[in-house]
Amino acid sequence: MQSKSKNVDEYLKEVPAERLEALIKIRELCLEHLVGYEESMEYGMPSYKPKGSEIEIAFASQKNYISLYVLKEDVLDSQREALKGINLGKGCVRYTKPEKIDFAIVEKLLKESFLSDSEIC
Repeated sequence: MQSKSKNVDEYLKEVPAERLEALIKIRELCLEHLVGYEESMEYGMPSYKPKGSEIEIAFASQKNYISLYVLKEDVLDSQREALKGINLGKGCVRYTKPEKIDFAIVEKLLKESFLSDSEIC
């Protein structure tokens, strides 16, 4: 579901209470590891991109899951085995419950995305 929030703080006020802690943690990891990236609301969700470039990372509270978008395909592919049992797309990880999120893997994805020179998918 796309939000009409103008910034991430507003967005986080809209999410269901049971997801808030997980989404705050994802945001904190993004801010920590995506140094120099711009945080903005794009396509109705919190998004992160290098200045003057395209979105590389985003997250969202969807109707039935929390989505983490990792738009460098090689980065997501590098963690597919570790994410076994989680619903994955070409550039998306879908967590049906906040307690299924392994934040160590999220951190690896963010670090690898920051270091990767590959194109986004």
